[in-house]
Amino acid sequence: MSFDSGYDALTHDHVFLGHGHDENARRTLWVVILTAGMMIGEIIAGVLFNSMALLADGFHMATHAGALGVAAAAYAYAKKHAHSRRYSFGTGKVGDLAGFASALVLGLVALGIAVESVSRIFEPSPVAFSEATVIAVVGLLVNVASAVLLGGHRHGHGHDHHEGHGAHHHQQDNNLRSAYVHVLADALTSVLAIAALLGGRYLGWIWLDPVMGIVGAVVIASWSWTLMRDTATVLLDASDPDLEDEIRHEVEGPGDARITDLHVWRVGPGAHAAIVSVTGADQDAVRRRLAPVHEIVHLTVEVR
Repeated sequence: MSFDSGYDALTHDHVFLGHGHDENARRTLWVVILTAGMMIGEIIAGVLFNSMALLADGFHMATHAGALGVAAAAYAYAKKHAHSRRYSFGTGKVGDLAGFASALVLGLVALGIAVESVSRIFEPSPVAFSEATVIAVVGLLVNVASAVLLGGHRHGHGHDHHEGHGAHHHQQDNNLRSAYVHVLADALTSVLAIAALLGGRYLGWIWLDPVMGIVGAVVIASWSWTLMRDTATVLLDASDPDLEDEIRHEVEGPGDARITDLHVWRVGPGAHAAIVSVTGADQDAVRRRLAPVHEIVHLTVEVR
């Protein structure tokens, strides 16, 4: 049995941060600034106008500002420690850890909105419709601006030579994705709040406010669950079936090579590590066959 780690201590590093790391970090920082500014404005307006609705939305936005701050801090930490030997495969998954934490916060926010909305159905509270509507519109504009700043991540970075094999899933930055979902959640609550405030002001539908809150909570909880599920699979080193199939096809297609053991896991946005145990082929042949699989940035070949 021969073993090739593919690692040269003098020349090989483990920096798997993704091609758009610095750009995504800048975008996220700007969104943190916008969100924090809007949060302060809503709290001040709530005090001046004696509006509990504005105060509640302001403190709700504070949770999103905190989660976005975690995303920004994750980018900084990952970059600072990218070359640290403490992390065997680099800091590429720090963003996924931050995304998972943000998903938890988002789920708690959804739960809080749902509980408060249900209580207001049975105990309606007065709302300063005019002032609250103006601030909600301003908040929506801030959310739209934030979404535009973060929206570029949905196109992905890098290159995947098999677009049909889940290219977006291979390359997505879950840290930026979590920030984007928080912005979408804020935008959704702003739209629902505007609809509820207009309905209450002009039609007298006081009940619409808590009903819209429940609708928003359900949608946000769904986003939270999806983000939590996707980041958890990365943190637990879950394998990508499509990528596994692609590796088997490239290695076993020509000749008599057979894979006896295969481990594939993500180490950063668009970057995977793989341990491939084979029979019927030497190490160099396996490496040549897997060269077109651009998602693999760290390859270990074991020949039995």
